[in-house]
Amino acid sequence: MPPPPDPLEEAESLLSLLSRARAGDTAAFDQLVAHRRRQLHAHCYRMLGSPFDADDALQETLLAAWRGLAGFESRSALGTWLYRIATHVCLRLISQRPRRITSPDHGAPLLATAELGAPVAGPVWLEPLPDDDERHPQALGIGTRAEDPAATLQRREHVALAFVAALQHLPGTQRAVLLLREVLEYSAAETAEMLGTSVASVNSALQRAQKTVNERMPPAHSVQLLGAQPGNDEQVQQQLLLQRFVSAWERRDIDAMASLLAEDARFTMPPLPAWFNGRRHALLFFAERVFQTAWRLQPLRGNGQPGFACYMQQAGDDRFRPGGVVLLRLGGDGLIASIDSFIDPAVCRRFGMAEEIF
Repeated sequence: MPPPPDPLEEAESLLSLLSRARAGDTAAFDQLVAHRRRQLHAHCYRMLGSPFDADDALQETLLAAWRGLAGFESRSALGTWLYRIATHVCLRLISQRPRRITSPDHGAPLLATAELGAPVAGPVWLEPLPDDDERHPQALGIGTRAEDPAATLQRREHVALAFVAALQHLPGTQRAVLLLREVLEYSAAETAEMLGTSVASVNSALQRAQKTVNERMPPAHSVQLLGAQPGNDEQVQQQLLLQRFVSAWERRDIDAMASLLAEDARFTMPPLPAWFNGRRHALLFFAERVFQTAWRLQPLRGNGQPGFACYMQQAGDDRFRPGGVVLLRLGGDGLIASIDSFIDPAVCRRFGMAEEIF
């Protein structure tokens, strides 16, 4: 095991990179911000609800940092300075773009499967973000190194679909305050300085944001994330559940699927506006629409949750082609509480789905 880095050497290296970057060395700047890109991208994703919008925000943040590096006086940590820039970039984008929504925000659930509606185009849907993937170096990086299981769980909770969806119901400033205070753990004074406001305003915004998010989140007992505690008995049971889910879907076994879904399970599929609420209606959709097609599922992870790349085989085709990305949430009863399916081809590409499989 390599020795821990020397703090003095790290500080000297940082000062050297900073000096060279201020002198116009782009390679030094890239090295200076390299290990912060992923965290900044995740922050922008939480703020904006879309990895594609987060791409834009990160690019703008780094460009602003490069242009403003001469004005960085080292009175705060470099990371704090970058988060300040990223937050203000996101606040501007929030003021210019529509709020990202989930299927329940768009309309009531369907009771029949005959008509699912036309896809709702445009940057309106909450979109998932892949966990660590070498094809996407800006991904979450969750669970890629040894760390305390509780810390891993907290990191997953802070990017879970339900949490990011709840954030989108907050005004931009409240969103920023909640993330800076509770996720990034800046003090009220630091947050006030980053946002150019008062401590009293920060505390007030935090209270309002907490109230809204708590109201929007599923009950605490039903926000268990599959795979949260690797190596324990619960994890073994969760992996068995995932295997049974794949088997039920690929065999198109409606009874097997019924045994896996919670009574209040929901099935969403943006950008289609249709969604189904409750096990009965979700199973109706599986039976009458989903299971009319052959499928192959391959495991993946997004938003700290397990899921699957779902490939479908149309009649007359000898190959399976991308049908969507599915992420799962487990309820407090150990059953699947939510199947969030994303059928936008751009999302499929983001998760690295192949164009076809046999």
